[in-house]
Amino acid sequence: MAKCEICGKGVHFGNNVSHSHRRSNKIWHANIQRVTVLVNGAKKKMPVCSSCLRSGKVERG
Repeated sequence: MAKCEICGKGVHFGNNVSHSHRRSNKIWHANIQRVTVLVNGAKKKMPVCSSCLRSGKVERG
């Protein structure tokens, strides 16, 4: 669902660690935007992360 079509970046899992060192589950979501992109001259909507948009890896449609 929340995965970049260009680089494959998605969610990452880890632990919240409190001051008393108790651990609970934590999820980091990638900054995924659903944008219109030009693919082979045709417009297509796809989920793309913000770092791919900024770096110019995709051409906005």
